[in-house]
Parts: sequence; structure tokens; C-alpha cells
Amino acid sequence: MALVYMRLLLLLPLVCCVPSPSRSPPRTCRRCCDHQEPPADTAQYQMPEVRTVINMTILKGDKGDKGDKGTPGKSGLDGPPGYRGPMGPKGSKGQAGAPGDACKIPHSSFSVGRRKSLHSVDYYQALVFDTVFVNLHEHFNMFKGKFYCYVPGIYFFNINIHTWNFKETYLHLMHNNKEQVILYAQPSERSIMQSQSVMMDLALNDEVWVRLYKRERENAIYSDDVDVYITFNGYLVAPSIQ
Repeated sequence: MALVYMRLLLLLPLVCCVPSPSRSPPRTCRRCCDHQEPPADTAQYQMPEVRTVINMTILKGDKGDKGDKGTPGKSGLDGPPGYRGPMGPKGSKGQAGAPGDACKIPHSSFSVGRRKSLHSVDYYQALVFDTVFVNLHEHFNMFKGKFYCYVPGIYFFNINIHTWNFKETYLHLMHNNKEQVILYAQPSERSIMQSQSVMMDLALNDEVWVRLYKRERENAIYSDDVDVYITFNGYLVAPSIQ
């Protein structure tokens, strides 16, 4: 019996040290005004702050050599024009240039006559001439009795004839194939001198000539081998502006 009590006394301290599963953990006494700390398992995790630190002693080294020049880039867009600057000082007088060519003024003129009388044999007949007074650059064709324009511009023309007694005188001064002015004299017992003048604006290769026109009456002009009674004249007044 005494042995049983002895064993119970040895086991009693062990029993007192084992916590009971139903008992709640011990609580610490604190005041109501104290701030309660959140449990350790509910505390939020904060990321550590990372700061960059530049060691200026490393950067402040000796200046290196200048590198090679790089390739030029593309040109940019043109900017707006700037304001006009102030007028600069007057420069010194330059040297005289070489003399130029002499001024070339075009000329064209003619003066022709006829020493033979003429009776018209057709309704339209060109008046030809046999005497040359002036024919500059051969612009008047003596075979056709026509002036050809090689210098365009304003021209002055004049025709002089001598009528025949009792015969009609009927002529036209022609520009190409169109009548411009008429020279006319009725039949009369007295022969007279008749004249007609006109100015024309001619283009290149235009023709000017005198044409006899035959109607019911006989158309004739008078001249002889001694004196010249029939003349046709023309000259350039002003060339056309190129």
C-alpha cells in the first residue's frame, strides 16, 4: 500500500505540467486605453525602399579625348522667310563693259517705173515695171510686178499714172488678193496725172501690187520711152515690235 502512494507522488508533478486541451491560453491584463497591437500573423508586409546612390567621386574623372565627328543628319524643312534686312551701303563703281554691237534698224524700200504704155487685155492684169530707181535688198520682184514683205511692219505705198485721151483708167492697189484703194479716171479729151497713196500693216511674205481692171470700156495708161509717167513706190515706216 505504501508503494502505491509513492508512485502516485512521483507522477503528480508530471500531471500538473501537461496543459489541459480545453483551457484557453493565458491572457495578460491591460488597460482599456492602451492601443491593441494587431496579431503578428495579420501585420501587412512592406516592400523595402530601394534608393540609387551615385558615387560622384567615380564620375568626376579626367576629361577624355574628343571623339570623331559623326555623319551629318538629314536636312530639316525650310523655315519661313525672314524679314528683309536694311539696305547696305552703296558699292564702288565697277569697270566699264565692252562696247556692244551697233543698233541694227531694218530697212525696206523700192521705187520703180514704167516707160511703155499699156492697154489692158484681160479683166484682171498685173501692172509690171521696166525701170528701177530703188530696190533695197531686191524685195520688189520686177518680173511679177510685186513687192514681197520680208520685214513685217507699217509701210507707205504710192502709185502715179498718166491717163490716155478718151480712154478709161481703172486700177487697184492690192494687198495679197484683196483690193485696198482704187485709182480711177473717166475718159476725157485731156490726159491727166493721177495719184493714190495708202499705208498698210504687212506681215511676213505679204504681197503688194497694182492690178488693172477691164470693164466695158478700154482701160489704158500712158507713158513713153523719153519720160517716165508711171511710178510705184513703197517703204517701211516702222517695223513690227518683236
